[in-house]
Amino acid sequence: MFSNARTSQILAALASQPGERLTVRDIMAVLQDRAFALLVVLLGLPNCLPMPPPIPLVCGLLLALVAIQIVFGRPTPWLPRALLNRSIAQTDVERAVGRAMPAFRRLERVSRPRMTFMETPIAMRVMGAVILVLALGLLFAPPFVGQIPLGLAVCLVGLGLVERDGLVVLGGLLIGTVGLTLSLGFVYAILSGIETLF
Repeated sequence: MFSNARTSQILAALASQPGERLTVRDIMAVLQDRAFALLVVLLGLPNCLPMPPPIPLVCGLLLALVAIQIVFGRPTPWLPRALLNRSIAQTDVERAVGRAMPAFRRLERVSRPRMTFMETPIAMRVMGAVILVLALGLLFAPPFVGQIPLGLAVCLVGLGLVERDGLVVLGGLLIGTVGLTLSLGFVYAILSGIETLF
């Protein structure tokens, strides 16, 4: 159904699902054959805006779970049954997709398959390791706004994988470097503060 669809079309289909609540299982069914890459996008989206704890922590943990599976070459994502049965209000899904849609559509206008060597199995495993590093960065990001560069990076990497555009992936990695630097600085500041207490 979505083999040739753009990211924005798949997200629009997700936002138009019937019912008041949408389970994670429903979301996985919509994502179908591009579930891994689109899960990366969806887990990055909440972190593109100022978010209070524990949202970056939860997204980071789930993203790490997805990344580990990419590293080990699983064909489809595995998620715990308890998580698959969790649900989110359809209105929240519509709101998040609505905010992200203009940016995705602008990016899709200039995005095309480039540097497709990144689609090889080995390259995908390397990308899984990179996504895992970004996920760990989310776990230690400064609260409220510190996760925004990492959220943008994760979204761009996921979008680049969906659109088969290696240039977009590299752009995400560049932003991710900035985000990881902020997270490392935050951790260093905390550790330095603890040392001064002793």
